[in-house]
Amino acid sequence: MRLIQGNEACAEGAIAAGCRFFAGYPISPSSEIAEAMARLLPKHGGVFLQAEDEMASLGAVLGASLGGARAMTATSGPGFSLMQEHIGYAYLAEIPCVVVDVMRGGPSTGLPTLPSQGDVMQAQWGSHGDRAAVALAPSSVQEVYDLTIQAFGLAESLRTPVTVLFDEVVGHMREGVELNSPDPRSIGSRPRPTQPPGASFEPYRANEALVAPLPDFGRGYRFHVTGLMHDERGFPTTDTSIVAALLERLEKKVQVVTELVEPESYLMDDANLVIVSYGITGRTAKAAVDVLRSKGVKAGLWRPRLLWPVQDGLLKEALAKAEAVVVVEMNRGQWAREVERVAHNDALLHPLLKAGGAVITTEEVIDHALEVADGLPAAASRRVPLAEAVSWTEGKNQARMVVPASTTAKIGATEVDIEKKVGGE
Repeated sequence: MRLIQGNEACAEGAIAAGCRFFAGYPISPSSEIAEAMARLLPKHGGVFLQAEDEMASLGAVLGASLGGARAMTATSGPGFSLMQEHIGYAYLAEIPCVVVDVMRGGPSTGLPTLPSQGDVMQAQWGSHGDRAAVALAPSSVQEVYDLTIQAFGLAESLRTPVTVLFDEVVGHMREGVELNSPDPRSIGSRPRPTQPPGASFEPYRANEALVAPLPDFGRGYRFHVTGLMHDERGFPTTDTSIVAALLERLEKKVQVVTELVEPESYLMDDANLVIVSYGITGRTAKAAVDVLRSKGVKAGLWRPRLLWPVQDGLLKEALAKAEAVVVVEMNRGQWAREVERVAHNDALLHPLLKAGGAVITTEEVIDHALEVADGLPAAASRRVPLAEAVSWTEGKNQARMVVPASTTAKIGATEVDIEKKVGGE
């Protein structure tokens, strides 16, 4: 076991998964990943490249991947924005790669050294067009190591870009980590052609798993790689039936991920108040569940390790008996919208959201959940749409709660008239 920070664990996981090429541009709070890869890759026969910007970084990663290398980049919010065009290109051209986003406050330059979970929607919808993203969300340093390894396995076996999303706190905190060598079966492999090179080779003719074979550049196979819609030969097409079939295949092939990444389910068997959270807030929420149980509240935690694609079936099952659902995340309501979409009709959604660079504490989760629990079971008779959530800031206190518009709420020592706040702002 080693005591290392999350960013270092990410680099160690990448090396363990066989990553032999890294290109990146320094950006807080992810820079330690690049620094660690610069030290580790030469020892393992790999290549490290510091590019002039994030666009060039991911472009180099895609080229290395086509040449046969397992390749990765790491960035934060502003750099992740710049990479979106190449992420869409990698998705359509089916180029496996791993993109790590250590989230910080945004938008724009935002809060370079403070945590956020504000890139969740960007991980799915950042690139234009219909795209089925794959995004993993670790909440501990050990999970950063383990899920980075799994990200490479998914990227390689499915020929798709995979994003690893964690916040600044997870990236910089230090914990003991077991750097176990992964089972070779867990790190996946890209499908290879079964026919020899030649004019008859169709690089985008998929196998039974809907994944096309990928030969390395320079191995005798000649094929066209493009960001245009293409047929099974790899050549551009505007045939609407071919384009529709291609988009359907690309979406369907990644759905298997929902069966391969397990969520954490904690004290959920008899829970009627379900807390849904991920990343570092998933850990503060878990601690809150224990306290809530000691106070007689039947609370449970459902923590996804996979944010995209959403595990609709597992989430719906977890919420089926819920009388209240509390979604805890460090943004202004992103994955909460997915929970609202999937939630059981009788569930009462009470998001606890905070944006501004501060972690949602265990005490905040407890206080919010107790307030929600006070209204059970009567509160379960009305499901509050996320659009009714009210946000405010009073001095150093930041909070976001679901309340009727005429309610007076108390934040710390400050009493706030919600109706006046809504009307005035």
